Amino acid sequence: MDALIDFKKRGIRRKIVKNWELYLLLLPTLVYFIVMEYIPMYGLQIAFKDFVVTKGFFGSEWVGLKHFERFFDSYLFWDILRNTVLLSLYELATFPIPVIMALLLNQLTSSKFRRFVQTVTYAPYFISTVVLAGMLYLFLSPRDGIINHFIEWIGGTAIYFLGEPAWFKSIYVWSGVWQNMGMGMVIYLAALTSISPELHEAAVVDGANKLRRIWHVDLPGIMPTVTILLILSVGNLMNQGFEKAFLLQNPLNIASAEIIQTYVYQMGLVGGQFSYASAIGFFNSVVNFVLLLIMNTISRRMNQTTLW
Repeated sequence: MDALIDFKKRGIRRKIVKNWELYLLLLPTLVYFIVMEYIPMYGLQIAFKDFVVTKGFFGSEWVGLKHFERFFDSYLFWDILRNTVLLSLYELATFPIPVIMALLLNQLTSSKFRRFVQTVTYAPYFISTVVLAGMLYLFLSPRDGIINHFIEWIGGTAIYFLGEPAWFKSIYVWSGVWQNMGMGMVIYLAALTSISPELHEAAVVDGANKLRRIWHVDLPGIMPTVTILLILSVGNLMNQGFEKAFLLQNPLNIASAEIIQTYVYQMGLVGGQFSYASAIGFFNSVVNFVLLLIMNTISRRMNQTTLW
């Protein structure tokens, strides 16, 4: 048995030596994840302590699930959880949009128009979140915003979009669709290039029109990519972007805009309640992990395309 283990170890070493260039390219990524993702997990213990900065990790007192119970018993718990879940589900409902756009764009015969559409849809991805929030404030202003000017021009009344809780989720989600749709299209267009042209030629010979070819050739061809990205999206369901939610918040829409990420910021960095904020963040991560496991299991049973 020991001889077999030694043989396997020597085989692994030989593979590493033989392909050292590839492992060298992989090294920065490994270092990044170790330093930025795994080492910070050590700090999760403060979620189970009354953490005091002067006492450090070892000197702070263990309190078990005290901070979790405090969060679950808080009068804000259900409001924050509802806002986070509804916003996440709303955003997840827009998942098919880049898929549909990529399938349609792939059918264009004019290469110039295709490149133009790709450029126009991909460019917003490079706009920073701060700039995007500023643009939304300008466009949706009740006094000077172009949207309200148009509403008044057609005989309507100006709306303070960012001051009404009912509008917050739609503004957040659809501005995200506009900003990130192009990046999603690039991924699916890359997957479409791997589909053999012979499949389309055979479909044309069989009399299939473009819609049929999209349904029976293109969509099944990119389905593994769609499945993987959907699993990742569900596994990240509760992690809404902090920056945009925080920048679009104000006292008038806070009832709809307060989500777990902004609440953690308020409690942790602003309020200095590090243990309480860590407990909330840990709860959020556990929910995401469970959703990831469930979605991966469902995908395995349905179409055999999974993360692991």
